[in-house]
Amino acid sequence: MTFNTAQFIISNTDYKKCPPGDKPEYAFIGRSNVGKSSLINMLTNHKNLAKTSSKPGKTQLINHFLVDDRWYLVDLPGYGWAQVSKAKKRQWKKMIADYLLNRENLYLLFILLDSRHTPQPVDMDFIKWAGENEIPLAIILTKSDKNSKNKTFANKAALETRLKQDWGELPKIFTSSATIKTGKLEISDYIRNTSKQ
Repeated sequence: MTFNTAQFIISNTDYKKCPPGDKPEYAFIGRSNVGKSSLINMLTNHKNLAKTSSKPGKTQLINHFLVDDRWYLVDLPGYGWAQVSKAKKRQWKKMIADYLLNRENLYLLFILLDSRHTPQPVDMDFIKWAGENEIPLAIILTKSDKNSKNKTFANKAALETRLKQDWGELPKIFTSSATIKTGKLEISDYIRNTSKQ
């Protein structure tokens, strides 16, 4: 099933200013330019709900969207490289960590990785940090339409091998493409099913 309505609620830099925690919350994060905004727009059936840009670092705030009046989708700033100062990167890092560690109605964190590449150290470091802090997470491999199926499969296998070094049970891993809608139903159903639990 897909989602019917989605509306922007608020942007801020402090988790204490987020909407009341009375609904399940699903957050999305990834390295700059991983295709996060395009994925969010695909999942919510909106072309411009999340702002897309060819310039990394477009998302700079904690952005809340209300979906089907039932759950919040949270668009977080990307980690890793972006054309911003070191001070701004430190500010983002603290803002993201405070949100993830303190938001009690956070049901799941989707960590986005580019399917065209093998696991990058910055991705693995972030995934490990989230796991060590017991943040429930799933992984989405984006831009699969820009890859051969064999290449996507190989990079997914490399990711699983790397995760097994730290994880007894692997997190859920999805493959997606915002261009051809791959993964849309699987991710949507996963959100719908976990929000009912």
